[in-house]
Amino acid sequence: MSDQVDPRLQRLLGGEHLAPLRKRLRQRFERAPLGGTVDHIRVAGLSAEEHAKLASLLGRPQRRSKSLQIDVRRVDADLLRSGIATSLRDALEKLDGPILHLAGMRLHLQTVWSGVIDGCRHSGLASLLLTPEGIGLLKRLARQDAIAAAELCRRAEEVLRHLPAKGITRSQLAADVLGDAHALDNGRGVATLVLAVWRQTATPAPDLTAPVTDEDGKTMRKSRDDVDLNPAGGAERARETWARAGVLVNELARPALSLNLPTSGTGSDRWPLGEPAYASLRSLLRSPPRWDATGRDVYVCENPNLLAIAADRWGAGCAPLVCTDGMPAAAQRCLLAQLAQAGARLYYHGDFDWPGLHIGNHLMREHGAEPWRFGAGDYIAAVRTAPSVAHPLGGKAVEASWDAALTLAMLQHRVAIAEEALAASLLQDLDDR
Repeated sequence: MSDQVDPRLQRLLGGEHLAPLRKRLRQRFERAPLGGTVDHIRVAGLSAEEHAKLASLLGRPQRRSKSLQIDVRRVDADLLRSGIATSLRDALEKLDGPILHLAGMRLHLQTVWSGVIDGCRHSGLASLLLTPEGIGLLKRLARQDAIAAAELCRRAEEVLRHLPAKGITRSQLAADVLGDAHALDNGRGVATLVLAVWRQTATPAPDLTAPVTDEDGKTMRKSRDDVDLNPAGGAERARETWARAGVLVNELARPALSLNLPTSGTGSDRWPLGEPAYASLRSLLRSPPRWDATGRDVYVCENPNLLAIAADRWGAGCAPLVCTDGMPAAAQRCLLAQLAQAGARLYYHGDFDWPGLHIGNHLMREHGAEPWRFGAGDYIAAVRTAPSVAHPLGGKAVEASWDAALTLAMLQHRVAIAEEALAASLLQDLDDR
């Protein structure tokens, strides 16, 4: 290790040919318990040369053996007396560098990271960091640097103190609080921490991973990802979480489509009757309508075409109708949440396919919706009465949280039916004249 190594020590334990032996001796010191000392080391599997070197170190006869017991205190005393090194550990460090005490390092790291957590003043962030997933996330974001982690937490807390907001844009929030309009962009460390805190406040999803058996008796177990699929991906999930915190991200994308939603406003505050209307996430958060929805039935469909058909058929006499336009994005989720909070009873119908069941699971779980002609009996009736509108059912099976028999029926018949093909029966429920 050093040019100043005593030649006697080099002859005794040095050289590449003895590197494996030195490594084993070093490991014994590395793995010593906290507060403990290494008094004896037993080394097994020795080569003839390794045995000879250790025997020389211990002052023992050169009898061939594959193992030796080292009295560390005696060796320490011999090395100190000879002036070669102060101890066996010192000798190994002179040859190959410092020996790290693993238990001591772990204790030091635990103390350092505990200090980071203890320094958090925001209860939500502190609660997150007390979980293995939360502290693991912070360490990854900070690249295992505790100083960087503490700074990330400080900046995240500054943002969290301004939440929930009321329709502020993400870039403005970032500029006002952090001095950088892009500091809360997707993938930035502070944004990731803030979103994680807000996500942990969501109601836990029920366990929908129970086994489903197909018609052949084969058990199919679905993962959480299969149950809560969001085709829009991580960016859409982040946008939704920001929206729950009152922060706008791309607030004009994918506005929510609806028909005849009940409001108590007048004039410009009132949504037009009989005509489909769009509401952006921006407008829903900044100027939410005054919903007159207590005890009202509000129907929810998956496809814009069905809403257009309903508007053409019933016009102003159509029952309140919201379209998710596939998996609901931030604007659609915000609208549904507002209606549910205003006391509306939500009823959902979608395509009889696996994505339609994904959406149904989400609406039942997150917004308390109930099925609207969307059970096993409805599916079987559609298959029997309108076989020409069916098409092959593909993809991974999804269990309908509201009706497990629906999944079994779809596995049996293996056909999908688009929502628009059932417009005639759905329109009967939408006549609100």
